[in-house]
Amino acid sequence: MKNVFRKIPVGLVVLWLAGCPTGAFAQFRVLAMAEPGGHHIAYSKAARPWLDSLAAKEHFSIDYIDKTDAINEEYLGNYQLIIQLDYVLYAWKQEAIAAFEKYIDEGKGGWIGFHHATLLGEFDGNKIWPWFSDFMGGIRYKNYIADFAAATVNVENSKHPVMKGVPASFPVRKEEWYIYDKSPRPNVEVIASVDESTYQPDSKVKMGDHPVIWSNPKKKAKNVYIFMGHSPVLFESDVYKTIFKNAILWAAQK
Repeated sequence: MKNVFRKIPVGLVVLWLAGCPTGAFAQFRVLAMAEPGGHHIAYSKAARPWLDSLAAKEHFSIDYIDKTDAINEEYLGNYQLIIQLDYVLYAWKQEAIAAFEKYIDEGKGGWIGFHHATLLGEFDGNKIWPWFSDFMGGIRYKNYIADFAAATVNVENSKHPVMKGVPASFPVRKEEWYIYDKSPRPNVEVIASVDESTYQPDSKVKMGDHPVIWSNPKKKAKNVYIFMGHSPVLFESDVYKTIFKNAILWAAQK
């Protein structure tokens, strides 16, 4: 029995390894944060099977959490990437806040944030998180299109790795576009912005200069914020899935 593997052709061993569960030979580990309920849950539920499938194809492992209780410096040390899937910025445990800030500031891993990650302000009796506001370009949430709108997003930095294979502009079928007290542009690297003149139906909730994908190069961690992340219909878009995949493979690399 001990000599049985010597008789198996090398090619078959390679094929067997390729088919093994992702966690067995993971290139990197991902922590995905998703809220346990609320009206963003449909997006997170659609994201999970897509992420699991991508993890299997790209050979990374992914764990999901819906609260910050377990997060500390040692815990985050297990992961090369944090994905913040519609996870709010308040009611975090203080130890989790400190560990997260250190993770980003010291470049211990990468970060991708979606949608709810810029709900920056005073909500449910919680104060704004100043560090995170600075991380996102010094912005504060102001308003949103409550009844949703379709729109066209224009790529501003086609050379950014997150935009690989992405057309110069692309449609977003349904989103509750946020506006902020100011544009983050002076403090971040804008990758794409929404053309507010293309809102269907039109809306009075507008910013003017309206970035929707950006990165903060001042932080050591590779990071990218992607505003679009409310509706599960996003996972019917090949462009959106390409951006998401590109972001993972880029941000997970030191």
